[in-house]
Amino acid sequence: MAGTTAGAPGRDHDATPYLPGRRAGLPGLRKAAAQCRGCPLYQDATQTVFGEGDTTARVLLIGEQPGDQEDRQGRPFVGPAGKVLRRALADAGIDPERVYVTNAVKHFKFTRSEGRKRRIHKAPTLREMTACRPWLRAELRVVAPEVVVALGGTAGKALLGSGFRVTEQRGALLPWPGLAGSDGEGDGTGDAEQGISGQVATIHPSAVLRGDDVDRTRIYDGLVDDLRIVARLMADGDEPDRRAQGRTRS
Repeated sequence: MAGTTAGAPGRDHDATPYLPGRRAGLPGLRKAAAQCRGCPLYQDATQTVFGEGDTTARVLLIGEQPGDQEDRQGRPFVGPAGKVLRRALADAGIDPERVYVTNAVKHFKFTRSEGRKRRIHKAPTLREMTACRPWLRAELRVVAPEVVVALGGTAGKALLGSGFRVTEQRGALLPWPGLAGSDGEGDGTGDAEQGISGQVATIHPSAVLRGDDVDRTRIYDGLVDDLRIVARLMADGDEPDRRAQGRTRS
């Protein structure tokens, strides 16, 4: 692991010093991420919640951050929104067991109402998302997906910048922008991202849960429709040829 000390000038919002060597696979990344102090969010969260799923997935889905249940269990998308996502993937024709899911931010950010124990989700800042970006780049390098799905506005902003609006850009194959490195420069051509053909943005599955009985069906159907775009992209791909390329997976 890099030897840079946490809290060094200009490095208090950067996970880079905590990343293991580039040869590390997902187990090594997950173990290293458990010790990440790249931003102050670790102080209140129960634990780091790293991504998980099929390590050879063609589809990688990115949410915003862990929720209350994810923070307690240490796994992404295990709460109510995760159940919605798995059902929507299946209804769209995508095997939920053949995807990789993660979040733009790996620690739960929350607030509490005065006198109450319940932890209320609080959206991460752009600075916090940028600090956590090295972990996302590492996941992309190891999993090497073909399509990335941004679940919700925060995930979209983490990938496309602060001008992203999910209501305007959802449901279409968007060009892959390239993630910025720790120096703030995006290239999109590194080994983490060279095989990505594009990304699709949609709503976060938690939006379904926030709807009333009438709207919930409409919102859910919209999520499934967006995911069907991904399913069609995968169906159009040539899986035998892809495997024949001998892409290395860790």
